[in-house]
Amino acid sequence: MAKGFNSRGFGGMGGGMNMNMMKQVQKMQQDMMKMQQELESKTYTAAAGGGAVSATVTGKRVVESVTIDPDAVDPEDVEMLQDMIVAAVNEALRAAENDSASTMQQLTGGLNLPF
Repeated sequence: MAKGFNSRGFGGMGGGMNMNMMKQVQKMQQDMMKMQQELESKTYTAAAGGGAVSATVTGKRVVESVTIDPDAVDPEDVEMLQDMIVAAVNEALRAAENDSASTMQQLTGGLNLPF
């Protein structure tokens, strides 16, 4: 028999340790799936132009709604309205992304995992 190997696995580690590790990995996977579902069900709202425009996105990064105060509609300055819409949507998407990253970091204990 090669040195460092025995009938119980590599380097003398018993199957119990491997099973415990597998259970921990499975629990982490289940927790991650649950966390992802919770994040996807949330909504994030952000405003721009002092509240003249607001946008709501889902945790799935889908724009759910855009609200525009009628006073913000100036036919002479459509570009400003467009900029406010873009700013509100981007800020709501950033909020969703930051919440997701923060939640996953808590779950993984700061491990830099690629998801």
